[in-house]
Amino acid sequence: MRISTTSCLCPFLVCLCFIQRCYGVSHHISTKVPSKNQTKLANGETEVHHRPKRGWIWNQFFVLEEHMGPDAQYVGKLHSNSDKGDGSVRYILSGDGAGTIFMIDEVTGDIHATKSLDRERKTHYVLHAQALDRNTEEALEPKSEFIIKVQDINDNAPKFPDGPFVATVPEMSEVGTSVLQVTASDADDPTYGNSARIVYSILQGQPYFSVDPKTGIIRTALADMDREAREHYTVVIQAKDMAGQVGGLSGSTTINITLTDVNDNPPAFPQKNYQLYVPESAQIGKPVGKIKANDEDLGVNADIKYSIINSEGANMFSISNDRDTREGIISLKKPLNYERKKTYTLQIEGGNTHVDPRFSYLGPFKDIATLKITVGDVDEAPVFSMDYYIMDVYENAANGTEVGTVTARDPDSRNSPVRYFLDSKEDGKMYFRIDGSSGVIRTTQRLDREDMPWHNITVRASEVDNPSLLSHVPVTVQVLDVNDNPPEIATDEDVIVCESSRPGQVIQTVTAVDKDDFANGQRFSFALPSQLPVNPNFTLKDNEDSTASIIARRRRFNHLTQELYELPIVVWDGGEPSLSGTSTLTLRVCPCQRHGKIRMCQDKAFLSSAGLSTGALIAILLCIVILLAIVVLFITLRRSKKEPLIISEEDIRENVVTYDDEGGGEEDTEAFDIIALRNPAAAEELKFRRDIRPEARKHCGPPRNHRSPSADVDQVDVHEFIRQRLVEADVDTSVPPYDSLQTYAYEGQGSPTGSISPLDTPGTQSEQDYNYLDDWGPEFQKLAELYGEAESAATT
Repeated sequence: MRISTTSCLCPFLVCLCFIQRCYGVSHHISTKVPSKNQTKLANGETEVHHRPKRGWIWNQFFVLEEHMGPDAQYVGKLHSNSDKGDGSVRYILSGDGAGTIFMIDEVTGDIHATKSLDRERKTHYVLHAQALDRNTEEALEPKSEFIIKVQDINDNAPKFPDGPFVATVPEMSEVGTSVLQVTASDADDPTYGNSARIVYSILQGQPYFSVDPKTGIIRTALADMDREAREHYTVVIQAKDMAGQVGGLSGSTTINITLTDVNDNPPAFPQKNYQLYVPESAQIGKPVGKIKANDEDLGVNADIKYSIINSEGANMFSISNDRDTREGIISLKKPLNYERKKTYTLQIEGGNTHVDPRFSYLGPFKDIATLKITVGDVDEAPVFSMDYYIMDVYENAANGTEVGTVTARDPDSRNSPVRYFLDSKEDGKMYFRIDGSSGVIRTTQRLDREDMPWHNITVRASEVDNPSLLSHVPVTVQVLDVNDNPPEIATDEDVIVCESSRPGQVIQTVTAVDKDDFANGQRFSFALPSQLPVNPNFTLKDNEDSTASIIARRRRFNHLTQELYELPIVVWDGGEPSLSGTSTLTLRVCPCQRHGKIRMCQDKAFLSSAGLSTGALIAILLCIVILLAIVVLFITLRRSKKEPLIISEEDIRENVVTYDDEGGGEEDTEAFDIIALRNPAAAEELKFRRDIRPEARKHCGPPRNHRSPSADVDQVDVHEFIRQRLVEADVDTSVPPYDSLQTYAYEGQGSPTGSISPLDTPGTQSEQDYNYLDDWGPEFQKLAELYGEAESAATT
């Protein structure tokens, strides 16, 4: 805090003080032309600018925070060199907290803080000081800005903003392993004293953990902490300011530390020897037992793989891992037989799948247990000597012929007798039967290899003492072939004989077929029947390769003379005994055309050359007929449609234009007079006056004897009339700007009977009384007026 005095500190200030005492505090100089340190005001006065004195320059004051005394806290004193102590100077304070927090004595300039201040809420206040003449209110000193700083005291304890904390550290960690770093904050001023200087210490958690007093890093303090012994720890850390000195404020936080697992415990079976009973009827691939080794670790560190390490157990059993229960599931690989082997010994090893080499010194991470399996005796079904049987028998064998024998026995030690029978669920006829005691299979009817060469049957066997125990075996019976089918020619089509055939020419080569198998049906001989006379037209040559050639014996065949010939052929097979059959071929004579080596009749040439069959041609013709029917139907429907009366909506007649609009009703009296189209004489009168309604004509004679006006006009030249209309249309400016069609209907003239059309008689008088139209209402008022005017004109 800087305090000003009335004494001058240098000669320059002494002179200033003397001048002020001699001439007062007024600094206004009345001159017309302002000097460099003067400003001409709007009212004509001149303001003099003074350089602030060094004694009026204030830097800053200090005030202690959290002042709790009964009196206001003294901050400092403002003093001007112009103040003589007579109370003529008034001090003014403005800015942050002026008048509310900071109060100034206007006479002495003393500043006091009336309220307790908190540096953590506001660190400093900016104020402005000014000295005024109490009498004239003129500024003795310019405004001077200064700062009041709130001086800090240790009134805030350290805090942990993020606590409490949760941390983990692996078990068996070395001493000094970093766990977590905690940081406390202090709201006091870190630049002033030790109020914000924090030191960390541990209140709870020793001797397992320690904390760095400066950084707040928590570390392990005890080696080989075992999670299996203790998993959770609670550590309390204290932060104290004032560098930990007496009187400092402190705050604390809690850290919950958990030891994470490592693989530091090998698996172990609870016992070394186990026993298991398995019946010999156990199914292959099904579980028969379980075994489990314990591991105190967690997660993947406790995963165990089981295996059977001895050959005796590995050949008959397998073991798999259950990941959920960590058990070893023992299953059967081969069927058990109590009569052959009654016990098995299994050496089962369980080892960790994830081994940490850092803890290999703790021993091998695996264990071995012995499992003794006892096979239980079960009453089993009979067992056949073979898994399946294949037998054979010749076709056409007599009923009761033996086909073969099946054999089954009781695998149990008592060896019960076995009974055989065929499966009754098989569909179809029963071709075989079996002897229940001996297992001999015999035929029940003659078999035909060509009908069914193989038969599949199922033989079942059961113990006589326990019929519920059944076993079955498939039996396949092959029917062997005997030569019981004569051969025949292998063609059903006619043989084509061309009219141009020559003697000795091969007509066609034929082959034979036989239903018997390969051994008896592939060697054939051919000949013509010996009991028939020699055929004068054709002969047969055996090619000795199971084929024969038909040869012509004459020429000049004519299909008009004889079209069809029949040729019987005898065929022998090579079986034992040999069988023969006679087939009659039909030979058709027809004119032929050459297409390479193929000869065909002319009536079939077109079809063959096109590559189409008769069915294909019929389908094509049917499609053509359907298409023609559709076309005819479409044309008929098009012709049956009615043509519209008006071809185009833009059809134009003289003064008649098609448009969608309603007429004017009775008020529209300027419509075109259609009489001009029917009466050439009236057209002459209305020429160029089509915009008004034509007046009614006066008739001197009786109306009943009125003749058509067309009859009064003699020698009317129709061509001249049309020409005049054409000229009028060309010069008329009111017609549409495009070509139009004008139609005139003229029936001629000279009719003795006159015209019956009312168009030719616009002035025809009627005897009809139209007065009743007045009674029909306003809708017919216009019509009544028109007819009334017409009657008045006729009367006149």
